[in-house]
Amino acid sequence: MSLKLDHIDHRILAELQRDASLSQRALSERVGLSQNACWRRLKALDAAGVIRNHTVVLDRNQLGAGLVVFVMIKTRHHSAAWLKRFRTHVSAIPDVIDFFRIGGEYDYLLKIITRDMNSYDEVYKRLIEEIELETVTSYFAMEAIEEQRPIPM
Repeated sequence: MSLKLDHIDHRILAELQRDASLSQRALSERVGLSQNACWRRLKALDAAGVIRNHTVVLDRNQLGAGLVVFVMIKTRHHSAAWLKRFRTHVSAIPDVIDFFRIGGEYDYLLKIITRDMNSYDEVYKRLIEEIELETVTSYFAMEAIEEQRPIPM
């Protein structure tokens, strides 16, 4: 379903990206709509798939997951069967929080959040144990300057 978004939809989405826990009343006041009109727009945005999930952002350091690793993967294999196995394998690793197929020198990019270097080593071993990969290069984040920024509206 395709939905044409107007400036009010953009305002609703911007507010929800800042705070998805806003009450209907607070959201409708911030965007200048009645609660009913705001609710109808939210339902339309949900139905169209524009809003995929209502979630919270957790503090990874408070949860003991302070190490962020970006992993670049290069492979010689590009068949549909291999890709299906690879996707299934990577998706089963809970520490992998983002997984992209990319263009350029590498084929895949993973974002891994884990406790420490020892736990990353376990993730790495699990990553390479069942699937043949040509190159696995890890980059360790020193500081999160900006993380989980909202999509510009």
